[in-house]
Amino acid sequence: MGDLEIRAAVADDIPAIVGMLADDPLGAQRESTDDLTPYLTAWERLSSDPNQHLVVALREGRVVGTLQLTVIPGLSRKGATRSIIEGVRIHTDERGSGLGTELIEWAVAESRRQNCQLVQLTSDNTRTDAHRFYERLGFTASHVGFKLQL
Repeated sequence: MGDLEIRAAVADDIPAIVGMLADDPLGAQRESTDDLTPYLTAWERLSSDPNQHLVVALREGRVVGTLQLTVIPGLSRKGATRSIIEGVRIHTDERGSGLGTELIEWAVAESRRQNCQLVQLTSDNTRTDAHRFYERLGFTASHVGFKLQL
């Protein structure tokens, strides 16, 4: 399978990341590889915020996975810090290889390193395979999420 490297995303990784974000039925409706300007602007904001960790997984120098980990200090749960995993994507060539597990394990370990007491994520209702994947890794579907499109 080759050695895997997980590191902070750099601007040159953005085309590969956006390609993975757009490479599924839901992403194809909301992402576009035609103009990377908004993604690069977002990357600049993310990379300047110490609580944001946009990472890529590389195998043989090729971007094959990504996720964003956000660390959030809070008052609830006796002042607990939590993290949110967002935007998990695996390149189609790597799906089923265990890479998703490695990325999530990295995010959980980094959350512990950052003294988080809770790791949370959301997954679209239609992503039933992803739900099974997260449950297999120990996550529980304990809440109902709500979104308001602005």
